Amino acid sequence: MNWVNRMGRPLPAALTRQAASVGFDHVNRREFLALTTSFGATAATAYAMLGLPAPAQASTEESVEHDKSSIRIQMQVRALTDPRTYSWFEIANFSRGWLEYLVTYENDGTFQPQLLQDWDINHEATEYTLHLRKGVTWNNGDKFTSEDVARNIKMWCEKDVDGNSMTGRFAVLIDPTTNMAIEGAIQTPDAHTVKLVLPRADISLIAGMADYPAAIVHKSHTPETMLTNPVGTGPYLPERLEPGVGATLLRNNDHAWWNAGNGAWVEKIEFIDFGTDPSAAVQAAKAGQIDMTHTIEGSFIDVFNSFEGWVENEVITAATIVIRPNQAVEIDGKTPYADVRVRRAIQLAVDNEILLELGYSGRGVTAENHHVSPQHPDYATLPPITYDPVAARALMEDAGMLDFEHDLVSLDDDWRRNTADAVAALMTDAGLKVRRTILPGNDYWDNWAKFGFSATEWGHRPLGVQTYALAYRSGEAWNEFGWSNAEFDGLLEQALATLDNEKRRALMKKCEALVQNEGVTIQPFWRRLHNHTVEGLKGGEHHIAFEIRPAALRWT
Repeated sequence: MNWVNRMGRPLPAALTRQAASVGFDHVNRREFLALTTSFGATAATAYAMLGLPAPAQASTEESVEHDKSSIRIQMQVRALTDPRTYSWFEIANFSRGWLEYLVTYENDGTFQPQLLQDWDINHEATEYTLHLRKGVTWNNGDKFTSEDVARNIKMWCEKDVDGNSMTGRFAVLIDPTTNMAIEGAIQTPDAHTVKLVLPRADISLIAGMADYPAAIVHKSHTPETMLTNPVGTGPYLPERLEPGVGATLLRNNDHAWWNAGNGAWVEKIEFIDFGTDPSAAVQAAKAGQIDMTHTIEGSFIDVFNSFEGWVENEVITAATIVIRPNQAVEIDGKTPYADVRVRRAIQLAVDNEILLELGYSGRGVTAENHHVSPQHPDYATLPPITYDPVAARALMEDAGMLDFEHDLVSLDDDWRRNTADAVAALMTDAGLKVRRTILPGNDYWDNWAKFGFSATEWGHRPLGVQTYALAYRSGEAWNEFGWSNAEFDGLLEQALATLDNEKRRALMKKCEALVQNEGVTIQPFWRRLHNHTVEGLKGGEHHIAFEIRPAALRWT
């Protein structure tokens, strides 16, 4: 059978061949679904290629009595910034009320069109043709056109904008001589079509469009006026935003939303910030003050499970934590973590299985210090990592750093603090000197990328190459490791351009080994994520990438 994408054009033969070899292995199936839908196949087609029925879609029928109800959600509330500089999921969860995305990423690994109707990628992954959904308008009455999408992609390519992490996702389109989009690479053949002409192949652009900093903004957008001029294509408007306290979305009943009848069921959505202590969310649930949690960790999961009338939602992810030395940070006039012996000593002093148990109550899978997960299509297996505190001490002594006191910084919450505590204890047991600095939320978030040695949460990304391009490639906005390695950068560029899974996995194996052997980070475990919703609330199940979609929330 000849399989085609949404536009009726044949899918690459490599995908058809892969379908025959996937079998029933969950990881291989997830890999196939992600790659096939990246190339524009519908989820139904991707599942059919595997001989499987597509997952049933949730009913959108709603009872009238709930149309104007409200939903209260426990979530940390953060200040708005320019979307391309978003560094926290929670910011996007609020602005997602009025700012939508070209593509969405689903828990089964598929990509689905949102503001795009469909898309084509040529078999070499060097040309992307984006077909916009017709009939979409901005909430100020302007028509949504290809010029809007082209403008946003050009903004994503502005490398001189401080904190613009989208440049890591769209690096293939950036001219290194101007730090802007390559002239002529972003084309608008008509009002509903955008064509991207790449200088080399890149399989990750659709995944980048689905990531939370990729919200589509109007031509009148400025970061300073996002609340006073909230022009978007979505069905809600912001009523208030108080970072650290709460935020409210109200349904925009004056806007003819393009997806009317399939969402925006509730009149009011309220986000309530109870701080970083999960026990506060527990007390709020007991008092009937919330209907849903954004995410809950550790022993508090069992507490919520004991509450009558609450439903647990769980998803397996590539979300994680990194405990990383920053190789570029100066401490007392020196860069202690520029020495690979120091970094390797820290790794050898720590047992990742112990970190999973003490830091995250064992609710996850042990990781291998290279930040590519078995959940990723391009994961490659390496030999088991070593826990050797004796060798750790010897390496640190050889580097002349045995008397150096490492200052390990973490957020003052439950699982991140506990994981960092376990790291410090194991390093101390190995004879290394460590002190702990535990900071409240605002102090930590304001400086998260500048600490010499700290623990940072990272969310799930659909592709391992995507994580590496964002966080480990030289010079990227989210490279908090201070690591720069020309060999790694070259291998990653090849991997981003490789459609064949086995060839890409071979390249990624070399990348993983470099990250691991260079001691770039302790990346100890992959998290199972949990949240809870009251009975009768739908659309709030935990998303694999921490998304809350206001338009999907509904009472049944």
